[in-house]
Amino acid sequence: MMKALRFSLLQFLLSVYFFSFCPVNLAMNIEQDPLIKTMEDFSGYAIHEPQLSESLSSSLSVDTQNLQKQIDELSTFSDTSAPSVTRILYSEKDVMSRRYIKNIMEASGLSVREDAVGNIFGQWSGYEPELSPVSTGSHTDAIPYSGKYDGVVGVLGAIEAINVLKRSGFKPKRSLEVIMFASEEPTRFGISCLGSRLLAGSEELVQQLKKTVDSENVAFFDAAKSAGYKNAEDLSSVFLKNGSYSGFVELHIEQGPILEEEGISIGVVTAIAAPASIKVEFEGNGGHAGAVLMPQRNDAGLAAAELALAVEKHVLESGSVDTVGTVGILELHPGAINSIPSKSHLEIDTRDIDEERRNSVVDKIYQSALSISKRRGVKLSQFNIVNKDPPALSDELIIKAAESASRELNLTYKKMISRAYHDSLFMARITPMGMIFIPCYKGYSHKPEEYSSITDIANGVKVLALTLAKLSIS
Repeated sequence: MMKALRFSLLQFLLSVYFFSFCPVNLAMNIEQDPLIKTMEDFSGYAIHEPQLSESLSSSLSVDTQNLQKQIDELSTFSDTSAPSVTRILYSEKDVMSRRYIKNIMEASGLSVREDAVGNIFGQWSGYEPELSPVSTGSHTDAIPYSGKYDGVVGVLGAIEAINVLKRSGFKPKRSLEVIMFASEEPTRFGISCLGSRLLAGSEELVQQLKKTVDSENVAFFDAAKSAGYKNAEDLSSVFLKNGSYSGFVELHIEQGPILEEEGISIGVVTAIAAPASIKVEFEGNGGHAGAVLMPQRNDAGLAAAELALAVEKHVLESGSVDTVGTVGILELHPGAINSIPSKSHLEIDTRDIDEERRNSVVDKIYQSALSISKRRGVKLSQFNIVNKDPPALSDELIIKAAESASRELNLTYKKMISRAYHDSLFMARITPMGMIFIPCYKGYSHKPEEYSSITDIANGVKVLALTLAKLSIS
């Protein structure tokens, strides 16, 4: 009886409040309203399940002029001249770009912090800050002579997504956090996704970094300290626990031609393929190109060429279009036209969203290397699997949120996989993960011609903003 009376009183108070004081965007703001909380505490009933206002999608507005200006300005922090961008971890230009990003975060009202290796975090506090945040972000380092959109769209676009939500009047329940990851590219130290690997708690990487140097023999820790990270050796402080975030979403250019060719605005990523990277070396006898007859040769160069063709053969035999393989480096010693190669060095990348299938290809490549070595009379002096990272599946809740956001914004979308490496691959080890792709010109990436239109970028920012909003009230 008493409980019924209390509920009736709640209904009466609510009706007065709704008709007299309720703001237009109540569905977004009701959770943090102190009066509503008091009524809920008194009655013992939750007033509603959190949900987004139907008008939110139509109120999202991207400041395209300022966003493009920021992308252009960031590209000037480069060790090579425009239109190319070169920005290497802990270099002077990298340090300048970090300062630039932190200034933009602060100007957007985010609280900013950095960890011991230079992952940068900018947080917009939610009205229930004790809940695990929703995170988003990407990287700003750039390989030599690349473009200005790879990674950058996912950092500056993420900050703008929060600005978009702020301008709309949205208030997040869970805090929203933008991450700029340190060294997604392997350029300086040969380790891709260095920052996100450490966030995911890679003890193996911690040990590797203790003896890692760059091409000029500068130790990793010395380079980090020169960039201002005096506590870089405290790598365990970088590790995040599982559950540190309730979700992670990365906005990125596709780096492939599918969306542009099919005239689709948004790609909702369902899985990220991960590579196994292999270094192989053969050693032969070498000799003069004219004096050593063909039956007496032990040609390390031909052994390398045969293995390169074997990589293609084994990949195609997998029977899946998702299996790919590349011999990206093939070097011969001594490298003279009139000298039989005495040594050869190959670096192989093979990827798949199916880990077992990819590992099977790696095993077949190894067996081929052994048989080629025996048949050609050369020594297989190295077959080193540098890394064998597992692929990652996107979280179904994040996929559905991105799909729903695309529909509400009247944007065409398709589900697709990512064959490129991303920080999302490692964030998936500690939190549910998803990715949003936008089209890029001819699929170009890692070259100066890399380009995405500001219209496509704005579409991606809106989808990201709405996806973050949906995840933040869950």
